Amino acid sequence: MKKMKRQQSNLGTVVCFSAFALLAATWNFSFSDEPVQVNVARESLERLNSLIGEWRGTGQVRRGSTRGAWRQTGEFVWDFSKKTPAVKYVVNDGQLTESGLITWDETDKYRLELIDSKQQSKVYTGDWDDNRLLLTSPADDEGVRYRITITPLNEKRSLVLHEKTSAGGASFFRIAEVGYTRAGTRLAIPGGGKRECVVTGGTAQTAVTFEGETYYVCCSGCKQAFDDDPAGTIADFKARLKERAKKFNE
Repeated sequence: MKKMKRQQSNLGTVVCFSAFALLAATWNFSFSDEPVQVNVARESLERLNSLIGEWRGTGQVRRGSTRGAWRQTGEFVWDFSKKTPAVKYVVNDGQLTESGLITWDETDKYRLELIDSKQQSKVYTGDWDDNRLLLTSPADDEGVRYRITITPLNEKRSLVLHEKTSAGGASFFRIAEVGYTRAGTRLAIPGGGKRECVVTGGTAQTAVTFEGETYYVCCSGCKQAFDDDPAGTIADFKARLKERAKKFNE
């Protein structure tokens, strides 16, 4: 009799768990700690904060030579519209790139899906090498690999280098490099009077308000994130400031 009761109890547990699993599937629920993954991705992408904003660029086939050179503008913007955060890269008047989307995950590390000036898509993956983000594509049908190196020099200067190999080759050769200067910059002490983005912690330019208080964001993507949840964004921002002060005083 006791054995039968235990079996009935176990059967009830299985039925309850199955019902919960079915309900979880209906809700698109995941047993993984999704917020943790989102936070890790965001923290990894925050290393690109110094790039967020608008840039004026000069592309050069050969460094120091005006032959074949061109002018372009670029912008790096946070994108919180997807399941995980990303950084968009948009180029105007470029000869090599039209747009790109930089994401992060534990498998590929940093991933750049780039649309070139001919509307062709190419995927690059990689990681940081000191202060340079090296992103490489797999070999194409001809055995050629491509590489993009993004180097934030400081708050006002950055470089984007395009390279490729020969068919089946191992060494990378320069295609061209774009030297960027931040749009609207003036000669000043770097970091002086820096305003911090309440969403990502990067250098901020755009003012936003909530309940009579003024805060700042770094790009249109962060402004949208702030507008969607200003109270939550400010609470997270103040928590970060409190944690930073605590570490400073330790």
